[in-house]
Amino acid sequence: MAIKRFMVLGLASLLAVGVGMAQDRKLPAPHVRAKLICVDCHQKEKPSSAAIPDEACMVCHGDYPAMKALTKDAKPNPHGSPHDPIPCTECHRQHQKPVVKCLECHEGKFTFKIK
Repeated sequence: MAIKRFMVLGLASLLAVGVGMAQDRKLPAPHVRAKLICVDCHQKEKPSSAAIPDEACMVCHGDYPAMKALTKDAKPNPHGSPHDPIPCTECHRQHQKPVVKCLECHEGKFTFKIK
């Protein structure tokens, strides 16, 4: 029920901010289907920076242990790094191509496809 209210409020905010602005900054398909808008992740109606707290991601995706369990079959597990916790947006950049932060130091050691 709270999620539906959250999504309805988000849609109302989108209409208030303007559909054109939201379309200028493409989101991945799952976030588009969920009708997420700026305030849902940035926690501000008109964000002045790209900063997104991990807690905003965790509302839908769960906390670090949940993500580690979800990706447990990946070898190596990208959410089971000895460097945890790494902020979600270090790899998952919603308005830009995602990156594999691990490869900055461990180049050529493994491959990942970020969803």
